[in-house]
Amino acid sequence: MSAESDGGRGASTGGATAVPQKLGSKAPHFVKRSRTLHMSWQVAIFIVGLAVVVGGIIMLPLPGPGWLVIFAGMAIWATEFVWAQLVLRWTKRKVTEAAQRALDPKVRRRNIILTTVGVVIVVAALAVYVWQFGFVMPWKISR
Repeated sequence: MSAESDGGRGASTGGATAVPQKLGSKAPHFVKRSRTLHMSWQVAIFIVGLAVVVGGIIMLPLPGPGWLVIFAGMAIWATEFVWAQLVLRWTKRKVTEAAQRALDPKVRRRNIILTTVGVVIVVAALAVYVWQFGFVMPWKISR
């Protein structure tokens, strides 16, 4: 694969060759023809994407799929803005790398061992607590 065909970036992952997507506006042709209409289109896309991203940021401490909504807002921006396309491309690459690392047998084995050790420690601490205090809670709740 030549550097020209993938834009100078390593686009292949796992033996499969990814076809690079063209960067830039995905607006319909009739919108791109008029500069005023295209600018209005970009402002509308920015406002909608901003609303979705802000909603995702609000959902981070509250119940809801905050990160998923933030990425959806980035995808909305990526339909029109090159910088958002590059951020989304970088994010997809990092998520793919993290998923591959998580599926590595050595990493899985380590995670299982650490989880088992953690569960044993928690169970031992609970056993010591029950042995010391019984099933009575250390605080009094009266009616």
